[in-house]
Amino acid sequence: MATCEDVRDNVKKYYGSRLESSGDLQTSAASCSLSHCAVPRSVTDALSLVHPEVTKRFFGCGLPFPAKLEGCRVLDLGSGSGRDCYAFSKLVGQSGHVTGIDMTEELITASRQYIEYHQKKFGYEEPNVTFVLGYMEKLGEAGIQSNSMDVVLSNCVICLCPDKRAVLQQAYNVLKEGGELYFSDMYASKVVPDHMKQDTVLWGEGMGGSLFWQDLISLAHSIGFSTPHLVSASSIVVHNSELKAKAGDISYASGTYRLFKLPKNPVTSEATVTYKGTVADFPDQLDFDSSHSFKKDVAVKVNGEMAAILQSSRFFPDFKIQMLDEDSSSESTPQYCHLNPFRLADKLGSSVKQCSKTSK
Repeated sequence: MATCEDVRDNVKKYYGSRLESSGDLQTSAASCSLSHCAVPRSVTDALSLVHPEVTKRFFGCGLPFPAKLEGCRVLDLGSGSGRDCYAFSKLVGQSGHVTGIDMTEELITASRQYIEYHQKKFGYEEPNVTFVLGYMEKLGEAGIQSNSMDVVLSNCVICLCPDKRAVLQQAYNVLKEGGELYFSDMYASKVVPDHMKQDTVLWGEGMGGSLFWQDLISLAHSIGFSTPHLVSASSIVVHNSELKAKAGDISYASGTYRLFKLPKNPVTSEATVTYKGTVADFPDQLDFDSSHSFKKDVAVKVNGEMAAILQSSRFFPDFKIQMLDEDSSSESTPQYCHLNPFRLADKLGSSVKQCSKTSK
């Protein structure tokens, strides 16, 4: 059985030197086309300003760009080439700050080369990006303080980590109360067997280490996070016939989820909430996740947990919240089929295929 250190070393080699660009990957995980995905103008503008050499070595599998990042302190887990960090640098503005952490020295070194370029590109007096060499399972050792971050983001790297509980626990620790973990990752349609986890190429492609999507829900709850909210999903196509054969009947999907660090004893009363239309890029409607869309000035009834999220998070000023007397903490066993990324990917149909690179 490979140790965590062995797995890390293999991943470092796979991404540090073996892959020159995202085009070398054997799945469509890194190939969601911006032109076919619903992405706010501010995000596409920020991404277009990132240096092309940084974008070339981007290996992510989704678009983890939540709304309302202005002034936030953001941590990017597994920052890789720095593409997302530099885009976040633009989105948080001069008053915000972005920290990227990665365990691959070559990628951290390459990322740091473009700090001054992006500072000047964005017209900032001082850089607002820092890149740190370290492990996302050990954020404290890397100098990331507890309760210091508004948002923790990650783009298709948790599937490369052997200890996912440690990653989520560390993310929880560094988030402020009301803070958010917003991340894209690869998920499996069933539990991945141990023999697949030993295959270095399968692991490097994210296939060996993908979490069974239902396990994310129980893992999040056990750490203290809110129930995950599924934002978007797309099918992942495996190009390589050898890898496809090894995967057998396991399918893969890219899913973007958002999890919140709620107060220790949140009020669990249902509420009627009304969106004010005040979040930048979303004057008429805020699509919070795939199940919650809030139209401006339209009152919507939400359950106790969603009410607690809106009350404790950075979105509080953007909603009128009227608490109801109904307590939703004693509801019957919740159903989570709406959190299934495979179901959502199928529902999106042809748009998902347009978002995936189907041949290499």
